[in-house]
Amino acid sequence: MAASFYKWFGVICLNMFLFSSGGWNIPGTAPATGKPEIHPFYVSVTEMEYNATDKTLEIACKVFTDDFEKAMTKSNNTKVDLYKPKDSALIQKQVADYLRNHFQLKVDGKPVALEYIGHEIEEQSTWSYFQVNKLNTAPHKVEITSNVFFEMYDKQINIFHVTVNGTRKSTKLDYPATNAVFEF
Repeated sequence: MAASFYKWFGVICLNMFLFSSGGWNIPGTAPATGKPEIHPFYVSVTEMEYNATDKTLEIACKVFTDDFEKAMTKSNNTKVDLYKPKDSALIQKQVADYLRNHFQLKVDGKPVALEYIGHEIEEQSTWSYFQVNKLNTAPHKVEITSNVFFEMYDKQINIFHVTVNGTRKSTKLDYPATNAVFEF
């Protein structure tokens, strides 16, 4: 009798786990959709490092993919799907345009152009890569203006790490703050 109870108890628990909310409920995914679950915080992390050999400032920006899709959909007035893009060239342009419009740099007091290198999806995050070319010397001052996702979330936090000649400095911009300055 006890063995029968445990057998059926296990089956009931398994069914509750797998079929709750009207569909599959796999840990790490939203119920019944299979898409990554919504995260409870809104944050981006941007790493910048001066490459003395190439005389470039290398930039990698990590954001939650679902937030990025929402922001680009709002910005472009058309649905954006980074996981399964229908037009890869268009997605590349939309990624570059969104970040260029919401993230600008000055190096030693002069605005610099961000050359888009590409992006990649890593689980629930998107990494976007840029670089600033032709920096004749190591930067002494890096000024950031960023309002990434501020149009959507008043709890957005954008974290920045800047490394020049082995010295790393960090800060965060909480909504509505948009400016940070690093001096080396």
